Amino acid sequence: MHEMSIAMAVVGQVEEAAQAAGATAVTEVRLQVGELAGVVPDALSFCFELACAGTLLEGAELTAQKVAARARCGSCTREWPVGVPPDLCCPGCGGATAVELLSGRELQIAGVRWEDGPGPAPHREPIPEEA
Repeated sequence: MHEMSIAMAVVGQVEEAAQAAGATAVTEVRLQVGELAGVVPDALSFCFELACAGTLLEGAELTAQKVAARARCGSCTREWPVGVPPDLCCPGCGGATAVELLSGRELQIAGVRWEDGPGPAPHREPIPEEA
């Protein structure tokens, strides 16, 4: 199941960025997942939860935003939703040789929400009466 390797890669990248920013916890990860990316959303959610255990992401919510697959015909410039399984024949002119897939293969981190660590303690000079 490649969803586990995807989840582990996402957790690794987010944890690295969160640590570099001084975050204490990650609360949400948003992914863009194209409908042709070959990812099973329930399997990815399950694997994400397992991959988060013992990391800054433990307990984080995974939100997957589905990206519809669309194509454009290079001959007549018509655009259309290709669906699943993909229909890559142009509904306008019937051509299939100059078809460009515009979207639907995405698998990327779209956003992350984390909690920042405590800032430096405020420093003040003692008042002479306190010294």
